[in-house]
Order: sequence, then C-alpha cells, then structure tokens
Amino acid sequence: MGTFHQGRSELHGITVVVETVGGDLYVGRCDDEDDRTVILLDADMHRHSDEVSREDYLERAARFGVWNRLPRVELARPDVTSIRRLGEFEASGAG
Repeated sequence: MGTFHQGRSELHGITVVVETVGGDLYVGRCDDEDDRTVILLDADMHRHSDEVSREDYLERAARFGVWNRLPRVELARPDVTSIRRLGEFEASGAG
C-alpha cells in the first residue's frame, strides 16, 4: 500500500512507537523515515527511567493518545531499535 504523499515512507501520517537503543520510547505521528532518520511530529517521550512503566505508558497512549510535548523529533536511525504502529498496541495490549 503506497502513501498519499509521494516520496514519503509508508508510515507517513501514522502514529507510531519508536524504541531507541537506550530504551526510551517516542510516540508520535511519523512524518518520514529512511535509512538515516526517523522524523516524528506531535510526539511525546517515555524515558526508560520514568516511574510509570513502559506497559502503562503504552496502554494509556493506545487508549487516549499522547500530549504534544515535542512538536518535532528527529532520531538518528542507528539509535532506533524498533518502529511500530501504535495500533499494534491497541490490538494486542501494551507489550
């Protein structure tokens, strides 16, 4: 399935969960991604060290969305360990 905007990744416009090498999570609308960067818009971040568990954070994000605390996030692709649609967490639970 192609994206509506030519030249953008298949995830363009989709809310995704991005996990980084340090274990931090970003949840936001994917603007674009390639072999160099992942760019998110209207995102929020869960630090690996936060008191709220990852599972609780993802469950809440899947149910209610996230606060737009980070208008634009650009992550270096080598720092990204996974990128998944937030909808996967809605269907299977936050795990």
